[in-house]
Amino acid sequence: MDYTNELKDRAALKELVDTFSNLADTKEVHAQVQLFTPNATSETFVNGASVSKLTGRDELEKAFGAFLANFETVYHFNGQQIFSLNGAKASGTSYCMVTLIANENGRKMKTTIGVIYQDEFVRENNHWLIAKRKANFNWQEKQPLGQ
Repeated sequence: MDYTNELKDRAALKELVDTFSNLADTKEVHAQVQLFTPNATSETFVNGASVSKLTGRDELEKAFGAFLANFETVYHFNGQQIFSLNGAKASGTSYCMVTLIANENGRKMKTTIGVIYQDEFVRENNHWLIAKRKANFNWQEKQPLGQ
């Protein structure tokens, strides 16, 4: 087994997931969707129920942009990540804490969400891309900022 290439792939996959989060935080949605394959799918679940299913970069960009536009500040904090490699394909589970700050009725509100991403990746032209993402928004807490 070639451990050097495996370590490089694992580092590249971690960087891909982290870059997705960083681009969400800066609201660079067009750059963010380039991390997906052109026909990628993304399905979002809230408390186990599917709330959206998107296919392709155009749908992803419109939906991600519309969602992020609701918030003044977006902050992702990625935690543990596990990846399984299989040649030019991989799968992974990543835990993330998302904080969203919005102005609601003249008051800043903070929403904190616990998210688990289940991803399928493909390596194309020597770069890893997200082919399928399942985002599980397992819990959320909303409160006025500063409390």
